[in-house]
Amino acid sequence: MESRVESVTAMMYDVSRFFIAHYNIKGAPIMSDFKIAPSILSADFAMLGPEVDNVLASGADIVHFDVMDNHFVPNLTIGPLVCDALRKHGVTADIDVHLMVKPVDRVIPDFADAGATYITFHPEASEHLDRSLQLIRDCGCKSGLVFNPATPLSHLEYVMDKVDMILLMSVNPGFGGQSFIPSTLGKLRQVRKMIDDSGLDIRLEVDGGVKVDNICEIAKAGADTFVAGSAIFSAKSANDANDYNTVVAAMRAELAKA
Repeated sequence: MESRVESVTAMMYDVSRFFIAHYNIKGAPIMSDFKIAPSILSADFAMLGPEVDNVLASGADIVHFDVMDNHFVPNLTIGPLVCDALRKHGVTADIDVHLMVKPVDRVIPDFADAGATYITFHPEASEHLDRSLQLIRDCGCKSGLVFNPATPLSHLEYVMDKVDMILLMSVNPGFGGQSFIPSTLGKLRQVRKMIDDSGLDIRLEVDGGVKVDNICEIAKAGADTFVAGSAIFSAKSANDANDYNTVVAAMRAELAKA
């Protein structure tokens, strides 16, 4: 009898948690705070300022900024001068700097000074995770950890209170245009549970192979922030007022189903 009572109690607790998470005090559904973050790695660099202006005017939320050093990953991209140039150009949206460099501590203050909002890095790129995360916050930015497809989530165990964003790579980092790795969905569910159980305000971002056709499924798995590079910038349309209205609207329509 006691076990049945415990089972019913546990079920009622799960139901109450669901309603608290999805409905407000008046019983109206809470709209998920989904953010679309175009990766400028796929933009036209000869027109980077206007490209960023247009994609934000089309309804995107965050500028995703991929930094690669040709050491930690096999590609070489952009540094803090470009981030600073975007701020001087007039970009006021959040800039999400994803560091694929090793070691990371040397460049964190540079990107903070250049106007980064978020700075995320890979556990493999730091000798002392806690110190690197604290350095980001000490520089006035929001901090985050990035997990490659095969990187275990155990790195989060003692630093959940130090992260503002968790980024799961759904491709192996280094190049744009890759296909989404399906096993990322299970990993997203794991991290979403960790975040919910912690009660902390942490965004869950996914990067790699995100497109109109799969963004809803990814959102249902727990992601709230979606990096898309070629899926957005290759869909540029002269018929759109801001070049990318159609593709961003299509992503929003899919997210509304999640």
